[in-house]
Amino acid sequence: MASVHSESNPLGKSSAYIDSYDPTLLFPISRAESWKAAGIDRDSLPFFGEDVWNGYEVSWLNDKGIPQVAMAEFRLPATSPFLIESKSFKLYLNSYNQTKFANKASVEQRMVKDLSAAAGGAVKVAILSLQHNFPVEPKSVCIDDLDITMDRYELDPTVLKLAVKADGEPTGVVFEGVLVSHLLKSNCPVTGQPDWGSIYIEYKGAHIEEASLLTYLVSLRTHQDFHEQCVERTFWDIWTRCKPETLTVYARYVRRGGLDINPMRSSIKEKQAINFRTIRQ
Repeated sequence: MASVHSESNPLGKSSAYIDSYDPTLLFPISRAESWKAAGIDRDSLPFFGEDVWNGYEVSWLNDKGIPQVAMAEFRLPATSPFLIESKSFKLYLNSYNQTKFANKASVEQRMVKDLSAAAGGAVKVAILSLQHNFPVEPKSVCIDDLDITMDRYELDPTVLKLAVKADGEPTGVVFEGVLVSHLLKSNCPVTGQPDWGSIYIEYKGAHIEEASLLTYLVSLRTHQDFHEQCVERTFWDIWTRCKPETLTVYARYVRRGGLDINPMRSSIKEKQAINFRTIRQ
């Protein structure tokens, strides 16, 4: 099991540019590692989902030696025991650049095999043309312009609360819809570099006070964890403190090194992650 701080972890280190196919560049990290530190068994957490990665710098040579360029969509199941460290993913994709493949299908098949082996689960790969049209962003209500004061910049789930009436009793209102904040920022647990993104909260249940939700999301601002684990933690905190009937948390992170990472976690097993793009992606 790979450790975040393992000496073989390429993150935060100078790396040689390798342009000949090499699947050993992939560096898996246990998804359960940060949860174990908190004394929580990740396998018992109440969510389903997947991590949708987009690769914008995908290239290889055809059998005549002519470079091919494309984009690619990768879907890693949230149930896989390992996530893949992003820099190693980029280095792995770079290793295709000077390698010949008979056709696009051959590239997809090779990537499926390698990524599935690294993640420990069935990874889906789709090579996309440069004319690919991404789906439109889902309808949502942005909560970023709420007129409130912020003073919490360290993760604090205790700020989450349900909306109440003037007498302090729950409103009894059931909310069903999607809220979004574009203020998402967390930090890489190894390099400390910032990760920027938008986060979509879709739920049905007792009305969560939007001010408390925004305060919570901003409290992730100095939190150090991988993209996938930040989304899982957000799901867990809302699920346990606000107890919605259904909940989906979907983050769309800004790309780095030609890759963006978009984890989705949902209480609904059949929920599909729509691979749309935000303005910053």
